[in-house]
Amino acid sequence: MSDPFKTASRTKRYLEEAERYSAHNYNPLPVVLERGEGSWVWDVDGRRYLDMLSSYSALNQGHRHPAIVAAAREQLDRLSLTSRAFHNDQMGPFLRELCEAAGYDAALPMNTGAEAVETAVKMVRRWGYEVSGVPRDEAEIVVCENNFHGRTTTIVGFSSEERYRDGFGPFAPGFRIVPYGDIEALAGAIGPSTVAFLVEPIQGEAGVVVPPMGYLAAAAELCRSRGVALVADEIQTGLGRAGRLFCCEWEGARPDVMVLGKALGGGVYPVSAVLADKGLMDVFRPGDHGSTFGGNPLGAAVGRASLRVILEEGLAGRSAELGRWFMGRLQRIDSPHVEEVRGRGLMIGVVIRESSGTARPFCEALQERGILAKETHRQVVRFAPPLTVEKADLEAALVEIEAVLRG
Repeated sequence: MSDPFKTASRTKRYLEEAERYSAHNYNPLPVVLERGEGSWVWDVDGRRYLDMLSSYSALNQGHRHPAIVAAAREQLDRLSLTSRAFHNDQMGPFLRELCEAAGYDAALPMNTGAEAVETAVKMVRRWGYEVSGVPRDEAEIVVCENNFHGRTTTIVGFSSEERYRDGFGPFAPGFRIVPYGDIEALAGAIGPSTVAFLVEPIQGEAGVVVPPMGYLAAAAELCRSRGVALVADEIQTGLGRAGRLFCCEWEGARPDVMVLGKALGGGVYPVSAVLADKGLMDVFRPGDHGSTFGGNPLGAAVGRASLRVILEEGLAGRSAELGRWFMGRLQRIDSPHVEEVRGRGLMIGVVIRESSGTARPFCEALQERGILAKETHRQVVRFAPPLTVEKADLEAALVEIEAVLRG
C-alpha cells in the first residue's frame, strides 16, 4: 500500500507545476497520469483507473495498442516527415484503405479535427461558387445550435456557446444556426446561397445529444433535393464509437463530405482527414490548400494501423453490443440524481438533475473510486471507454457508478 503522505505530495508537485506554467484553458480532474495499457491508466503514485473517456474517442483502440505502437516504431526507424513537397510510400496506401473502408473517391489528410473541419468549410464554399453557381463570397453554411466542431476562430464564430466566443471576435460571416434535430428548421434555413449543412450525428460536447431517429436520413434527402452538400463531422462519433463504423450508417445516410479524426490516430499521433467524391474534392488544385504535416509518413503509417485494428477486431460491432448492455444497466440504476441516460454504442451520457448540482462532483467521486470520466455541458457525465474494454471491467465499474449515482 502506498504511503499517503508520499502520494499526496507527489501528485501535488505535478499539479502545482502545471498550475504555475500552464495556460488556464482547462479544468482537469486532479489526477496525474503516467502510464496506460488497454482500458487502464496509472497515476504517478501507481493507482490504477479505468479510462471511461478515451480522450474524447481518440482512444477507441485503447491505450498503446500493440499493432499501432509497432507501426509507429517501425516507421520512426525509416522516415518520419517529408512535407507534401515530395511523395512518401505510406500516404497513398493509407488514403486508399481509408476511402475503400468509407466508400468515397478521395481523401485529403490533415492533422487535427479542427483543421479537417476548416478544410471541409473551404471545400464546400469553393464547390458552391464553381459548381453550384452561388455568387462569390455569399456562400452560407447551415450549422446546429450547441455544435462543437473545434476551436479555431472560424469555428467558434458559429458556435452558440457564448463562452467559446467571448473575446475572440470579429468572426467570419456565412453561417446560419438552426436547432439540432429539427428538420423543418433546416428546410427553412436553406436558401439560394446555402452550400452545405454541417452536422454532428451525435452532439458529444453538448452532452451526448442524440437526434430523433430519421433526422439524418431526412437531412441527407433534403440536402440532395436542394443541391446542398451534407457534411458529417464524425470526429468523435466515427470509427466505431457509436456502434457502426460511422454513426450516419444507423440511418443509411451517406454524407457528401465526411470529416474524421481522433481515433484515426489510434491515440498515438494526430491524424485527420476529409473524405468526398471527386465532384467535391476536385475543387482543390495545387497550392489551394495544404499542411506541412498532413499525410506525413509517420501519421499515415499510424492511420493505416489504427484503421486496420478497428476493422479487423470488429470494434464497431463490439461497441454496439457492449453499448446496448451498458446503457441498459445504467438506465436501471434507481438514482434521485439522474434525469436521463442517453447515447448510442459506447458513447453514453448520464444527465444529472439540476437540483443535484452539476456533474463535476459526480466525476470527482468516480475518480476516488478508480473510474475516470468527465463532465460535459455542466450536467452530463460522459461514459466512453475504449471499444476494447472488457465486459468484466464494465461490470465492476457499474458497482462503483451505482454507488456514486445513488449517493
